[in-house]
Amino acid sequence: MTKIGVLALQGDFAEHIVMLRRVGAEATEVRLPRHLEDLDGLIIPGGESTTIGKLAVAYDLIEPLSRFGLERAIWGTCAGAIFLSKDVRRSQPLLSLMDITVARNAFGRQVDSFEADLDVPALLHVDPDPRPFHAMFIRAPLISSVEENVRVLAQLPDGRIVAAQQECLLATSFHPELTMDDRFHRYFLNLAKTSDR
Repeated sequence: MTKIGVLALQGDFAEHIVMLRRVGAEATEVRLPRHLEDLDGLIIPGGESTTIGKLAVAYDLIEPLSRFGLERAIWGTCAGAIFLSKDVRRSQPLLSLMDITVARNAFGRQVDSFEADLDVPALLHVDPDPRPFHAMFIRAPLISSVEENVRVLAQLPDGRIVAAQQECLLATSFHPELTMDDRFHRYFLNLAKTSDR
């Protein structure tokens, strides 16, 4: 069974664990470097990116997480996407693993949260149903730019990037764990199974 950790320092890690178990993965909370030892992949959940970063520093997780991401799959959702990125145009702890620039709170405050149907052709690899993915954006960041080695997976109708992949690293601006649609979690499981880079 594929074993996926969820960084459980802050944010909506419990929802990811429920979704992972639903799709047949073994799921466990990660709070210390030793919790990474036997994992096939890791999810960094939504929450508050500066808080996640500060707690990761306090628990001596930055270097172990960065090392993990050089060999295994990591998926960052919302704040997790910020934490994965190489640039957020401000000073805060980052893993700097993914060649993307992320704009924090790009859509405004909590009251500006919204939902959108996204065309995500990559999900056809795990489900032949071509229906759009109904995404929830909550104080969401935006992937403002990607390097040429990064594959854009989803965009809003105006072209703004909200999901991207770099080898076995995945970033989404939205919260798939808050929906009943498990296709992104199944997609990530496939990445984790093939992530021996």
